[in-house]
Formats: sequence, structure tokens, C-alpha cells
Amino acid sequence: MKVILQKIHHLRTENRKAFAVLIDPDKVSLDTLPTLLKLSVENNVDYFFVGGSLITSHIMGEVISMIKAQTNIPVILFPGNSVHIDNQADAILFLSLISGRNPDFLIGQHVISAPILKKSGLEILPTGYMLIDSGRQTTVSYISNTTPIPHDKAGVAACTAMAGEMLGLQLIYLDAGSGALNAVSPEMIAAVRQSVDIPIIVGGGINSVQKAKNALEAGADLIVVGNGIEQNIDLLQEITEVIRKANVLALSYEH
Repeated sequence: MKVILQKIHHLRTENRKAFAVLIDPDKVSLDTLPTLLKLSVENNVDYFFVGGSLITSHIMGEVISMIKAQTNIPVILFPGNSVHIDNQADAILFLSLISGRNPDFLIGQHVISAPILKKSGLEILPTGYMLIDSGRQTTVSYISNTTPIPHDKAGVAACTAMAGEMLGLQLIYLDAGSGALNAVSPEMIAAVRQSVDIPIIVGGGINSVQKAKNALEAGADLIVVGNGIEQNIDLLQEITEVIRKANVLALSYEH
């Protein structure tokens, strides 16, 4: 049963917003992780995304185990390749890199991981993954050997997302990449929002409350923040407050 996917789609129909904290096993310390988890529970974070483009440490399993032991927040794998699978998680973003033209990340890695995922029990979230230029080359663009969509080409992004929806993908993920200089522009998010009905996830470069607001107001349904919280832990509480206010506003419109 697609519990998580149904919930994200339901939020979309109600015009409510959600917040995911991205945890990269290469950047997190098992000593400080409990503090992040406690704050996430206190501030009603919706999801943990766990993963990264290139995982060189071997603590992903320990990270997920700690999350599951200390919180009830769903864990969604954000894989860089077919190796990044852990059955302790609740779901996996099954990412098809539709902004690029590298067949390995459009379908190749998926073929390798499909039989493993079929037996894993993980909820599969078919996701059209779109890399957006952020002003510098990111790890994910280098590893995937693809060119991001230029930050000012909102029309290209809109048509790409439209094609993804027509192919049957259930989510669209606009990502400026880890450590992005610039977040995905509100203009691009709005163009994609006008072009598709499925939920939109936006991440990369969201390192301030204003950038979070910009993304949400432009049409993002779920925002993902990793580096911004690593650099400023207070940002977690500040963004959850933005999400709370947006959802209160959405509720008031309903009534």
C-alpha cells in the first residue's frame, strides 16, 4: 500500500505543505545526530530523506537505525545509485533523472535495483528528478555526468516535468544540488506548478527562511533542507514555523 505517496498527494489536494530534513551519512556525526532528531520531533518535521550523491562512509545503516529508534518520522531513501538501499527505511525515491540524457540514471540503475527493491518491502516513490543549475557544479551533476537545466529556463523545466507526469511518474523533484549557490528560482517552481498536477519537491540551496517561503509560495509542496540546517541548526525550527503558518492559512481558506 502506497501510504507515504498517498499522504503526499493528499497534502497536495489540500494545498498543505511538508518539510523534509535531508541527512547525508557522509556529513552527519552519530554523536550529534540525536540532537537533530530531538529537534525534528519537537518541531514536527514530516520526513527524513537519507542519502547523497556519493556516500563514502559506512554508517547509513546506523543513521537509519538511530532515526527509527528515536523518532516515528518516516525515513525516505534519497539514493545516489543502486547500492544505496537499506531495508530499515520506509520508502525510497525511485529517481529517474529526466533533466539529463544519461541512460544509466534514466533507467540503467533502476534495472539493477528493481529485483532488490521488489523484495525489500520499501514503498517505491516514482520520482522525476530534475537537476537545476545553481551557479556551481554540484556532486550530483558530476557523478551523473549530466548538464543541469539552466536556472533561467523555466519553460524547459516545465516541459520536462510535464513529460515526466505523462510518463506516469508520481512526484517531481527540482534540485539545485547539495551546497548550491542559488536555490531553484520561484519563477521556475511556479512554471512547473502550472504545468503539472502531481506534487513538487524542491531542495538545494534553501539556507534561509526567505528562500523557504519563496519556494512554498511559488508552488512547492514539500521542501528539503540539509546543508542549511548543518550550518545553522536554528533554521530547522524557523522553517517548521513557516510550514505551520502556511498550513494554517490553507486551512482558513478551506473554511
